[in-house]
Amino acid sequence: MQTINHMKIRKISPLFQSVSILVFLLAIVLVARSFVPERVQITILGTTDLHGNIIPIDYYTDKADNRGLAKVATLIKRIRKEQPNTLLIDSGDTIQGSPLESFHSRKNNVRTDPMMLVMNSLNYDAMAVGNHEYNFGLKVLEKARGEAKFPWLSGNTYEKGTQRTHYKPYIVKEVAGVRIGIVGLTTPGVPYWDNPPNYEGLEFREPVAEARKWVTMLRTQEKADVVVIAMHMGLGEDLRTGEASPGQIPHENEAIAIAKEVPGVDVIFMGHTHREVPSLYINGVLLTQANHWGRHLARADLYLQKEPSGWRVYAKSARTFPSDDRVEPDPEVVKLAEPYDRQTQEWLARVVAESPEDLTAEDARFRDTAILDLVQKVQLEAGKADVSMVASFNQNARIDKGPVTVRDIAELYVYENTLVVLEVTGQQLKDALEHSAKYYTEYQPGKTPRDLINDKIPAYNFDIAEGVTYDLDISKPLGSRIQNLRLKGQPLSMTRKLRLATNNYRVNGGGGYSMYKNAPVVYRSSEEIRELMVDWLERHKTIPTKPNNNWRIVP
Repeated sequence: MQTINHMKIRKISPLFQSVSILVFLLAIVLVARSFVPERVQITILGTTDLHGNIIPIDYYTDKADNRGLAKVATLIKRIRKEQPNTLLIDSGDTIQGSPLESFHSRKNNVRTDPMMLVMNSLNYDAMAVGNHEYNFGLKVLEKARGEAKFPWLSGNTYEKGTQRTHYKPYIVKEVAGVRIGIVGLTTPGVPYWDNPPNYEGLEFREPVAEARKWVTMLRTQEKADVVVIAMHMGLGEDLRTGEASPGQIPHENEAIAIAKEVPGVDVIFMGHTHREVPSLYINGVLLTQANHWGRHLARADLYLQKEPSGWRVYAKSARTFPSDDRVEPDPEVVKLAEPYDRQTQEWLARVVAESPEDLTAEDARFRDTAILDLVQKVQLEAGKADVSMVASFNQNARIDKGPVTVRDIAELYVYENTLVVLEVTGQQLKDALEHSAKYYTEYQPGKTPRDLINDKIPAYNFDIAEGVTYDLDISKPLGSRIQNLRLKGQPLSMTRKLRLATNNYRVNGGGGYSMYKNAPVVYRSSEEIRELMVDWLERHKTIPTKPNNNWRIVP
């Protein structure tokens, strides 16, 4: 019996040993796994400065173009398929800028705003408010805002004289257990660029202090694990030299200052400057920007690790994706935009006059041209002015011989500016022309004016005068370049009072034209200059084709 029992024990032992080994190995695995940190990836997608571009078309040429939210939608949906932990935000200037939005806002503002309709379909999480949201006035703005199924954010836009923000300053979204705070900020330049009724009752406060306030609140009270800023501002200086970008108003672009001075920010999605910034680190903050018009989509990826104190960002990266020929427009978005597009095309195709010759704005910044003189004639006549100031907004604008359509005028005058007539002195006019002359750098013998353009100054800030004659001598130092300034053949007295026709953007200080400040307004049109041009053409039927040659660049 003892021998038998001993044999049984020896027979059972290997089984116990195997089980013990398995239990031991399992314990090791469980212990090892308990030391592997919990991690998660969050993706944030950003658009900006869409300016009413939905379908991939250039309305001014009526040709296909790689732009628009329909193409961006394809990229968005593609990324969401491979990464479910995704947020989608926009950095402003959304409901203005294309003929499609102009027609909707000015001619048929009954249906849902087309941009809000499409953005709703793409399930945007938030949008920062841009300065161009105000161009059509508060009634149009608030209607579009009410149609959005996502919040409009601006932590530095307040109801005047109060501590109440007009929009939500921020939101908190939870994704995969991570609390993500999104702050919205607006460039404070609205009062410099827009008509007072368009922002009545609102004030735009300094962005850095407001960012600091809301980021602190998100980190302390809202317990946000990640803080993202969607701002309608961009880089305000040359990163190589630290030199401020010319022509800016105070605090116009504060992305760098906020990255340097506001602790607790993880990512900044920029806008306003129409630049592509795939990825930039400043003071540990990740910055990115998706260009404009839906030409790119920005993507930031955050990698977080769970710690006893909460989630911590241990890595982050950003890049931009182009809406190029490889990207097909999303058919659902195209279908939503179709009725708006059809009405826009019908409006643009309306014939308003005839042109006896081909006209182009290609050289309008280097010599007097008939196509820009057309704008001058309209402003002089509508404003009963002595002098008119106009910039060439689109060097690709052209009017072909034959029928002239609304499309041709929209291509020539691309902004929703309104006409304003000021009473100025001869000195103020000269100061404005000297300021405009900064468009050219220091003269170099053998170089043409085209070679001497100051690429830091936008071309739309180079104003040209009509009603006077003058030479722009680029061999002279800045401040002394306007020579032989004459009115009706006589030297212009610096004390002479003049009626000067310009646009609301200039009157409000846009482009650094501070010499107009405090000049009396003697006339203000409620109609856009573009509409005044259409009316003028319908009355006159024919476009003048010979320039006045009242100014020239020398030597």
